[in-house]
Amino acid sequence: MEYDTLVIGAGAAGMMCAAHASGRVLLIDHAKAPGEKIRISGGGRCNFTNLHCDAHAFISQNPHFAKSALARYTQWDFIELVDRHGIAWHEKTLGQLFCDHSAKDIIAMLRGLMDQAGADLLLQTSVTDIARDGNGFVALLSNSRRITCRNLVIATGGKSIPKMGATGFAYDTARQFGHRVTTTEPALVPFTFTDRRFADISGVSCPARVTANGTSFDEAMLFTHRGLSGPAILQASSYWNTGQDITVHLAPETDLAGILRAKRRSDGKKALTTELARHLPARLVDHLSTQLDMSGRLGDLSDARIEALTHDLHHWALTPSGTEGYRTAEVTRGGIETGQVSSKTMESQITPGLYFIGEALDVTGWLGGYNFQWAWSSAMAAARALQS
Repeated sequence: MEYDTLVIGAGAAGMMCAAHASGRVLLIDHAKAPGEKIRISGGGRCNFTNLHCDAHAFISQNPHFAKSALARYTQWDFIELVDRHGIAWHEKTLGQLFCDHSAKDIIAMLRGLMDQAGADLLLQTSVTDIARDGNGFVALLSNSRRITCRNLVIATGGKSIPKMGATGFAYDTARQFGHRVTTTEPALVPFTFTDRRFADISGVSCPARVTANGTSFDEAMLFTHRGLSGPAILQASSYWNTGQDITVHLAPETDLAGILRAKRRSDGKKALTTELARHLPARLVDHLSTQLDMSGRLGDLSDARIEALTHDLHHWALTPSGTEGYRTAEVTRGGIETGQVSSKTMESQITPGLYFIGEALDVTGWLGGYNFQWAWSSAMAAARALQS
């Protein structure tokens, strides 16, 4: 079987590329259905892009690499595509866009585009071997078929969520053809604490500013039986390294010190814990009262004690034992080094005709639709090169 382009990996990037590349295209995946990560994303509604998407929201050893693809196929381009296909959507917080109905609408759109382009789809099939073949490639499949192609696109993603079939296939293929791969880590993932110190307040959520490695995020934080989760924690996890502290700033939009000083004058008989429970979850106040001095009444507080207490609440240093790992990580940080890949076309600078797109590369976006936009943008960069 001969094709102009073989795309391996029927996720967001692979489907987008297969739908827009010219010539005879084959898309292969070992899953039973295409777009499985799309289907489960955003609570089943697919957070398909973000209004504020640009290169500042991506982590890479080369922070400039993503700029070209993101600028040449933007969030506005994908929104226009979604609108053209009649998919209703809405904005949630921080520019995050979700389907009104179902993530399956995005999958159906991509399948429809592939059908229009005449791209073939082969599921429940693995690639067992890839080799250079003259000016092209030959791939051996698990069903004993032999595929030859001029161009090969690797879109199999990273290691996150192995129960959905994630493997290190992209990294192995990259190394086979002489590419370097950075250290990879689970990202957008909850933190764990071996002592399960937050089990007594599992389910409690509150606004927080969480800082890891000098980068801060203001969003909700959730206490769990195993540790910490919620958007602020997931965001910070992408910047955290094993053994490092994170800093939690509770009630980041509240001037607790000013409030306590004012209440000391107007309501001095009220218990300190009662007032704090107006600004923080009561169960969290109870939990913290075992570690911080929250005894007594507001009228008994000195300025020094107010400053010390609010400092501790705004600079709560914690050292996670680890993360929940690839099992629950939304993405993989790190990947195929970008120095040997064209930022304009995603083509290997070592092996002509070989392309890497999506999460397989060392480009990791923030939570909130950024990683999907990278999938669309990098896929279109490759697809346009494959149209020439």
